[in-house]
Amino acid sequence: MKIMTLSAFIKEKAAVMKKNDDRKLDDDVLNIIQTVRREGDRALLNYTRQFDRVDLQTFTVTEEEMALAKQEITSEFLEALNGAKQQIIHFHKNQLEKSWFIEGEDGTLLGQKVTPLESAGVYIPGGKAAYPSTVLMNVLPAKIAGVKQIIMVTPPDEDGRIRSEVLVAAHIAGVDQIYKVGGAQAIAALAYGTETIQKVNKIVGPGNRYVARAKKWVYGDVAIDMIAGPSEVVIVADDTAPPHYVAADLLAQAEHDEDATAILITYSKKIALTVQKEVEKQLQLLERKAMINESLEKNGRIIVVDSLKEALQLVNKIAPEHLQLMIENPMEKLPLVKHAGAIFLGNDSPEALGDYYAGPNHTLPTSGTAVFSSPLGVYDFLKKSSVIYYSEAALNKSIDSIVTLAKAEGLTAHAKSIQVRRKENGKKK
Repeated sequence: MKIMTLSAFIKEKAAVMKKNDDRKLDDDVLNIIQTVRREGDRALLNYTRQFDRVDLQTFTVTEEEMALAKQEITSEFLEALNGAKQQIIHFHKNQLEKSWFIEGEDGTLLGQKVTPLESAGVYIPGGKAAYPSTVLMNVLPAKIAGVKQIIMVTPPDEDGRIRSEVLVAAHIAGVDQIYKVGGAQAIAALAYGTETIQKVNKIVGPGNRYVARAKKWVYGDVAIDMIAGPSEVVIVADDTAPPHYVAADLLAQAEHDEDATAILITYSKKIALTVQKEVEKQLQLLERKAMINESLEKNGRIIVVDSLKEALQLVNKIAPEHLQLMIENPMEKLPLVKHAGAIFLGNDSPEALGDYYAGPNHTLPTSGTAVFSSPLGVYDFLKKSSVIYYSEAALNKSIDSIVTLAKAEGLTAHAKSIQVRRKENGKKK
């Protein structure tokens, strides 16, 4: 991993931003979306043949496929999956919101009615790895919220199958229907519907850049959770952090894919040099070392700053998906962190803990969007309606103020809709 100063890192990031040009990506994704809207199931089968290199007769997962998946998994995997499920449910139940009402003595009732979405589509990535944990993280909050219909889409492998671990995770999470389709075409199907796939109210779940861009384009016709980019971690470490822990966590992040970002920020030159050597040492022992090495070459950085204060200021500028505070007394510094998707405190709270088992959601804002957005949660599957009731007497008390405001905006019909009630109630106009 490259060691650099803060100023060098800022210049590097600025140069990368200037190179970004997504016009071709937009053209490709929009063409896929329009084709799916026009051709429906036929387009999905054609794109599956083109992109996933598998010729399917149907993309619906059958009961026989689910039964086979259950036979293929180990008891250890099932036990771990159920353990993670309970942790996730325990955490997310605390996010449930209730309807509430305030009754006034003047004959008014004001409130908020909370209602679950009727349907949700969950995208689960395929490709370089299987993600049963992502199934749990995206489906269970929807179930807790009370969503009636949950549809899952994920690309098939070259044998036309979905990994058994993913199918079993979908089963225990409570998915209603599973389809073997991925990419931008799957997002289009969820957003607009086809002969087989039902249109949903909201699409959630991470994916590659085609999936992310498709979610951006369909937003407005359907709700989305976020536009997720490549996964990222920032570790802030001082001399109390074990270098081999820090290195292992950076390598774990780089394992996601070639575009993943793993950054260490430290004000200790000793830690910087020691972690750099430890990364090289541990890398040689990893199964996916070629891909990890490419990720670290592209986006792996060790940034040396002057102080912990400067380190946390940089954290807030990056607004990372995952933040690990591997420093002395991390809880004391938590108030200084303004922007991060998930915050891990101490040397024994690695990102992988949150990825799989702790309970908080691992579908998180990326690419700096933690500045304005939050992790996926139960609240993503709930909507709110305002409730207003005024008695005749309560309205009469407010008529003059309402008419004044309506006339100030030039909306005289609004004003008259209020005034007519004063006339009907025997009051002077």
